[in-house]
Amino acid sequence: MEVPFAMPDIDQQDKKGVADVLDSQWLTGGQKTVEFEKKFAEYIGVKYAVAVNSCTAALHLAMRALNIGQGDEVIVPTMTFAATANAPIFCGAKPVFADIDEKTFNISPESVKERITSKTRAIIPVHIAGQPCELREILQIAMDHNLFVVEDCAHSLGATYQGFQTGRLSVAGCFSFYASKNITTGGEGGMITTNDGELAKYVRLMRTHCATKGVWERNQSASWEYDIVDLGYNYRMSEMAASLGISQLKRVDQMNERRAEVSEYYTERLRDISGIITPKLAENRTSSYHLYIIRVVEKKFGMSRDELFKGLAEVGIECSVHYKPLHMMSFYSQKYGYKVGDYPVAERVYSEILSLPLFSKMSDEQVEYVVEQIEGLVK
Repeated sequence: MEVPFAMPDIDQQDKKGVADVLDSQWLTGGQKTVEFEKKFAEYIGVKYAVAVNSCTAALHLAMRALNIGQGDEVIVPTMTFAATANAPIFCGAKPVFADIDEKTFNISPESVKERITSKTRAIIPVHIAGQPCELREILQIAMDHNLFVVEDCAHSLGATYQGFQTGRLSVAGCFSFYASKNITTGGEGGMITTNDGELAKYVRLMRTHCATKGVWERNQSASWEYDIVDLGYNYRMSEMAASLGISQLKRVDQMNERRAEVSEYYTERLRDISGIITPKLAENRTSSYHLYIIRVVEKKFGMSRDELFKGLAEVGIECSVHYKPLHMMSFYSQKYGYKVGDYPVAERVYSEILSLPLFSKMSDEQVEYVVEQIEGLVK
């Protein structure tokens, strides 16, 4: 049996929505994007949502909107994807890495406190695997030091913290609709959520070259005239992507429920295996179950994480690792002087973590096959 690591959940309504846009001949900068933004804002519970072409673009525009620039520092977890750290770099700022909590893999508030300097301007916490981080504590730290908080919600669409959707409590939330995420807009896509009207207005302008009128507005008005008021970007979302997003958003809770079922079954079957540590969900939050990350303790399990990865690959099961800490990556170590040993918790966790297949279309047979193969490899 072949079990992919992830697979988008596309149904006939999704396909019809995209086909209808193709038939309409209006493929970018139109009313589908506006509709998607409105429905997404309603789902998260914020006043504004601005659609862009990736979560990386969302993070970058959030940094620009907050005037993060040369000489500034932005605290990010070392255990995250490169985009989280790159967004401040795009603006000339320095990413300052923080260590993680060993149980949840989320950014450690204590580590954040230790890294605040006079140059710190913002914190970008990441809700790893779909489990919200200690957001209230981070927001309090930010308030105490007059810092911005921008949530990286790439994994957490549908997750809640103390009853609130992620992306609602901070100055901005940045979401991803990449192909493997809980919903997709066709391979790429992102969204910025905020209650700040000026921030929303700014990023909406920045995503379209800072043109005062987009193509739709120019087409609807009696004048072609527009101005370029700043250095902007081509970060627009296409109408096809927006249409797919509208359709997918209708099913996000249903798809997350299936992810939860798979995760709970994994935990039930794997938690008693010596050397396998299953994920722990902290109190007062719900997860979107974007990833299912186990830890493999070699001395107890009988093989290393890498050996388990190889063994599962040999029987057709795709796995992954989320993530190799950024301070161990060549670019960041060479540019900023980070080195192995700087973040002991993240390094210890990284050496043991393995992400198992998890997606909403995953069949019971596939889940059972993964479990059986892991049980069969126990020495």
